[in-house]
Amino acid sequence: MNIETEVRSFISKEQFEELLNFFKQNAQLSKEDYQETFYFDCDEDLRIQRNNFFSKVWMKKGKIHDDFREEIEIKFDRSEFENLEKLFLALGYNIEIKWFRKRFEFKWENITACLDFTKGYGYIIELEKMCSEETKEKESKLLKKKLKSLNVELTSKDEFNKKFQYYKKNWKSLV
Repeated sequence: MNIETEVRSFISKEQFEELLNFFKQNAQLSKEDYQETFYFDCDEDLRIQRNNFFSKVWMKKGKIHDDFREEIEIKFDRSEFENLEKLFLALGYNIEIKWFRKRFEFKWENITACLDFTKGYGYIIELEKMCSEETKEKESKLLKKKLKSLNVELTSKDEFNKKFQYYKKNWKSLV
């Protein structure tokens, strides 16, 4: 079960507040987190992150915003973040993007539901499940149905890609 299946959409600040209230009443808060994530300039989607609990390095195969992606993750003590950054810089990678995100993560009907505010990028809802290769299509349909049940329209991959490219070019001034 190492395939991450997810759906996500941009939402307004008002929708964010409404959904936060909904999940606080109808789901279990797994964690409230602040995350700093650095993306590296390489062929794979390689990142490091420091959050309130630990640091990690992880790689997602496939293209960003794909519905299904294999994920490889290694956790470290939170204090190791600077060493992870130094390691990848010493290997010749450059930091392509930095994200600064406040995240609320809930367990909702066997789904991980995240409400995010990323500085300079906006408000996002993300529903995800880890699954197998055999069940990924079924789980993706379920997640899309659940998103619709929350009165949230699925944001197109094209719109996500445009916004991501804009952020990638302008993140230093946006944050």
